[in-house]
Amino acid sequence: MKAIIHDLGTEQNMRLRAAADLVICADGRYAPCQGCFRCWTRHPAACVLKDELREVCRVLGMCEDMTVVTANLYGGYSPAVKNLLDRSIGLSTPLSTYRGGQMHHTLRYGRKGRFHVIAYGTFTEAEKQALRLMAESNAVNMGFREHSVAFCADAEEAGGQA
Repeated sequence: MKAIIHDLGTEQNMRLRAAADLVICADGRYAPCQGCFRCWTRHPAACVLKDELREVCRVLGMCEDMTVVTANLYGGYSPAVKNLLDRSIGLSTPLSTYRGGQMHHTLRYGRKGRFHVIAYGTFTEAEKQALRLMAESNAVNMGFREHSVAFCADAEEAGGQA
């Protein structure tokens, strides 16, 4: 299963639905993670917030490949995309293990294929490096075997690469 998380808006949302099994538009209407960790402890992989992202961990846990399309914000994800990724913390458990020579949380759903980030906007070299490091860290944390980052000038180009 392939998932796309994006902040491109509703006009590109329909086109992206043909390219993936799951498309989530980070449009800013989802509640932010409350940091309660109940998705780790009381309700494994289920968020206590009652919105469309309540089961996002379970759904993303089934994905083999994930693509994140985001506007560049100082070398990071857009706030709406970051919010959505924060809500997926239940992909792991509160227990720890070593992966890639570093301490990480144990994966709830096992290893996955590819994590791809497509960022658009203007970039400095430092911002590009920050996005590369963030994508690598996110890939390891979420259990992806591979990761990649692409940089695009605008949202239209980014949507075409997704």
